[in-house]
Amino acid sequence: MLRFLFRRSLGAIVILLIISAFTFFLFFAAPRDPALLACGKNCTPDAIAVIHKNLGLDKPVPVQYWLFMSGIVTGRDFAVGHCPAPCFGYSFANNDPVWDTILDRFPTTVSLTIGAAAVFLTAGVGTGMIAAWKQGRLIDKIFSSSSLVLSSMQIYFVGPIVLALLVYNLGWFGQPKYVPITEDPLGWFLGLIIPWFVLSLIFTAQYTRMARSSMIEQLQEDHVRTAKAKGMTSRTVFFRYAWRGSLIPIVTIFGIDLGSLFGGAMITEYTFALPGLGTLAVKSVQNTDLPMVMGVMLFAATFIILLNIVVDACYAFIDPRVRLS
Repeated sequence: MLRFLFRRSLGAIVILLIISAFTFFLFFAAPRDPALLACGKNCTPDAIAVIHKNLGLDKPVPVQYWLFMSGIVTGRDFAVGHCPAPCFGYSFANNDPVWDTILDRFPTTVSLTIGAAAVFLTAGVGTGMIAAWKQGRLIDKIFSSSSLVLSSMQIYFVGPIVLALLVYNLGWFGQPKYVPITEDPLGWFLGLIIPWFVLSLIFTAQYTRMARSSMIEQLQEDHVRTAKAKGMTSRTVFFRYAWRGSLIPIVTIFGIDLGSLFGGAMITEYTFALPGLGTLAVKSVQNTDLPMVMGVMLFAATFIILLNIVVDACYAFIDPRVRLS
């Protein structure tokens, strides 16, 4: 297990370095000067030169990249003061510390991600198992057909439709919003119901089909047939033997889908104007705000990689036949 974690940690560091270098150098390919954003409307060449020096933009790009990456580990000194580690710098748009802004926005994104994952895992795996149990019957056909339709939906298409129907026309729900769970648990839940529903739709359809096919395959395994031959009931065989084995491919795909889920959460935030990392990333790109873009990209990538490592480490606990070395 330790060897596995060590290898995955080294791989994660390499991936993060590649992502950071690609994002950083791609940023400087943009024609817009970020100093103009910080300077405002009444800007002079002398003021731009001062801003370039204060932001470190007067140095060569490779030097700027090295200072940015080393600042994450050791901290960095700016004209406005010292930025302690982990230092992602200060926003070009409003001079706010990038790390503090990310921590302020992160609860919205993680609430949306975890809530949607709980919805589509429960609904998708549940309906898939039922469809496999009732294979060939009407309920199986209904679930299978519905999953094909839902899998073709997109967040930016479904979101406005659900919002117009359930909020503005029928009035069943209030406007989606984020309320910290520590302040108002009920308000947190009610404010995120619609975003959870929209984000989980596509994943629910995918996991319904996957859970159904995985369970049907497990029901054909030799150990399941042996259990049936010993006289065990169909319910016992289904839940005690086939169900556990069918979870392995689901967990595997879930680990792969974490990146898509996190990205989908960012799109959902922007669709419903929720103050999360997705909305922050879009606005930062529009404003050519390099420190904020880099901070969000690296933070999101690190979060996704860590979740994938945790999912991989859970394999051995789900199926004793799987061992990580």
